[in-house]
Amino acid sequence: MSKRVLVGMSGGVDSAATAYLLHQQGYEVAGATFVLWSGEETEESKCCSVDDVEDARYVCSQLGVPHYVFNYKDLFRRTVVEPFVEGYRQGRTPNPCILCNRHIKFDAFSRRARELGFDYIATGHYARVTRDPESGRYQLRRALYPEKDQSYVLYHLTQEQLSMFLLPLGDYSKEEVRQIARDSGLVVAKKPDSQDICFVPDGDHAAFIGRYTGEAPKQGYFVDQQGTRLGPHKGIARYTVGQRKGLGISLGKTMYVSRISSADQTVTLVEDESLLFRDSLRAEDVSYLSIPPLTAPRGAEIRIRYSQGTAKGEIIPQEDGSVLVQFERPQRAPTPGQAVVFYDGDLVLGGGTISGD
Repeated sequence: MSKRVLVGMSGGVDSAATAYLLHQQGYEVAGATFVLWSGEETEESKCCSVDDVEDARYVCSQLGVPHYVFNYKDLFRRTVVEPFVEGYRQGRTPNPCILCNRHIKFDAFSRRARELGFDYIATGHYARVTRDPESGRYQLRRALYPEKDQSYVLYHLTQEQLSMFLLPLGDYSKEEVRQIARDSGLVVAKKPDSQDICFVPDGDHAAFIGRYTGEAPKQGYFVDQQGTRLGPHKGIARYTVGQRKGLGISLGKTMYVSRISSADQTVTLVEDESLLFRDSLRAEDVSYLSIPPLTAPRGAEIRIRYSQGTAKGEIIPQEDGSVLVQFERPQRAPTPGQAVVFYDGDLVLGGGTISGD
């Protein structure tokens, strides 16, 4: 009897190719599309549109497999949108895609799949799952082609989730996936990839937060390192550590955001970019994925941004469950609210949320 797999389908080419490949491999496939956001607060913000649902449904009809639609709007609002809004209000730069993966695409989705009698879940992420033959522990690894690797946004997965998680795209390049979609006649073969935060398609997260909360941004000031006021700003949600463009103030010289304080609504600017570099950071809400929780320092390759390479460093576990990360060479602007992920070669050790120096 063939194993049953429920594929999370966004209406895009990656998830469609995932369903096709698993169907070809002999799995009993069904597709599931999540309704997460309908843009109630704004006319322009739309996620999981009717077109996306219909594209996923049409691909399933092409493959001759069932298609489900799951309404996760309330859960998405509670676990993704509200922490996103609150993070910016606290002077952080949250990553809503990681929150969505954690709470919706793997936690809620895997539990629903189990309830429906499926053996596995699958998505169109570019990463790989293996199993250590000695310990029996499931492990997450980078995609074979690093330019498309998405392991950074999956560091929070649990052993139970990994045990039922299929990632057929981890061995393919993006162009190979598109070619598979074209060769198999999938209707979404030429559909462009989405780039923006799904519920903020115009990229203006500060304006979204204002619309969502119905509140005007709090008054605050740009200050220099000595605390001297340089001029008013438009609300701390508009800024992130390391930023230099779009500050909205003319100072006659290039300056960089080095610190954001929600306590007094100040944004500290520095002229010397070298002041943004840090030789350490602290991370909270740490997940150990492919290894047991650390009890002693361990060397690792550290990644502090999705679009950035790794840097060598050491992970030092703390008594409260957080970690101190020490870099061999200082890194530019580790940003509170963003993820830090630990690697050993292509193996994802785990990760956490950057909380400060």
